[in-house]
Amino acid sequence: NILNHSLKVSLHLQVLDGLLAQYGTVESCEQVNTDTETAVVNVRYAAKDQAREALDKLNGFLMENYALKVSYIPDETAAADAPAVGGRRGFNSRGPPRQGSPNLGARPKLQSDVPLRMLVPTQFVGAIIGKEGATIRNITKQTHSKIDIHRKENAGAAEKPITVHSTPEGCSSACRNIMEIMQKEAIDTKITEEIPLKILAHNNFVGRLIGKEGRNLKKIEQDTDTKITISPLQDLTLYNPERTITVKGTLEACAKAEEEIMKKIRESYENDVAAMHLQSNLIPGLNLNALGIFPGAASGGMSPSVLSGPPAGAQSFGPQVESETVHLFIPALAVGAIIGKQGQHIKQLSRFAGASIKIAPADELDTKQRMVIITGPPEAQFKAQGRIFGKLKEENFFGPKEEVKLEAHIKVPSFAAGRVIGKGGKTVNELQNLTSAEVVVPRDQTPDENDQVVVKITGHFYASQLAQRKIQEIISQVRRQQQPKASATGPAVARRK
Repeated sequence: NILNHSLKVSLHLQVLDGLLAQYGTVESCEQVNTDTETAVVNVRYAAKDQAREALDKLNGFLMENYALKVSYIPDETAAADAPAVGGRRGFNSRGPPRQGSPNLGARPKLQSDVPLRMLVPTQFVGAIIGKEGATIRNITKQTHSKIDIHRKENAGAAEKPITVHSTPEGCSSACRNIMEIMQKEAIDTKITEEIPLKILAHNNFVGRLIGKEGRNLKKIEQDTDTKITISPLQDLTLYNPERTITVKGTLEACAKAEEEIMKKIRESYENDVAAMHLQSNLIPGLNLNALGIFPGAASGGMSPSVLSGPPAGAQSFGPQVESETVHLFIPALAVGAIIGKQGQHIKQLSRFAGASIKIAPADELDTKQRMVIITGPPEAQFKAQGRIFGKLKEENFFGPKEEVKLEAHIKVPSFAAGRVIGKGGKTVNELQNLTSAEVVVPRDQTPDENDQVVVKITGHFYASQLAQRKIQEIISQVRRQQQPKASATGPAVARRK
């Protein structure tokens, strides 16, 4: 059973679903109690070793400041060794966050919102920790930082992630210390090859780090005398959105490059958070931290207003965000994978997302693409579309070096189309810059019978989601402004149709 304290159980189940899928094939995930204080969820994996791994990795995992409690129930003897986690300290469902895990609390802290994430060769982890943890304690003290070494992650992998929470200066100082230890250890163990610095960064920020035609990255390389490479997009998954930035050069040069790289990443993060604040009704109640659109937001960088729904006074448009319809275009060959055997997959997806999902009949004009019609509130859109993007990647409908980019259509009232474009295209350009999705309002469209026109959005999952939310926000604003006018000039509005 997985126990997690949550009043927004359904949302947490969605986040949980993402966590669980990392360790194997989840055959079922059912909430078995209706108590509002805690949710007990029974999870069935396809294989025993997958369940065991989930148990190891998720026990004590912090979600919204509460530690998950996980126990294992083998099939043969339902309750034989169920209480696999007795009362281990810090794992009670409402206990304090255990040390060694990033604190997801929303208390303001004197540190950067974006932690430094490094990848280090597994063979150096022992030296970084030191005898009885003395070395790592020393580093945390000197650099006023909190350092998590994720030793149990990626069992058997050649590298382990390390997360440093501190001020930008503290992160850089800890990074330099860790690199010095690795270099010394390499000399002591007669390793001759160069030990590069590897930084993990969320894909959302990597484009801006690289810059147009690679200019930003080239500048950092020149200024710091290093060689920098970035892992390909095909290594990304819906559950692992990080890219690896590998820096080669002298220790001094790598340390300088880390400062420049992280400066750029923090800037991107701050710009995104500022953009989010502007649209505080992004998805009422949706916890962005947990969904990983904003890495590092988990350390308290995002104001509760973004997470808890519309600000006071904005209730009037509540009903308008209730349900939306999005047309998502997928490769025609992928239709079978989305529908699944006897429609099983599409049914499960519908249930999981809380959305209606239908595949439109093939259009003779365009046989290469098929339209998926998704109807449901914003959170359901996020879940349904996220799963469709993920499925297309898993089933290799996009090449190993390609990112999954799809076209989505939203219908907007014709009177709001101008606002989406903005004066001289200003709004649509800003939208594209902010979200990195391509947004097009085709000119000279004839409005349909409901006086609506189509806006086309093309981009990877997160970019497309952000653009969809921004456009829905513009529509709600226009509708709110139209309301008084509509009642004052009823006949005039009718005549426009």
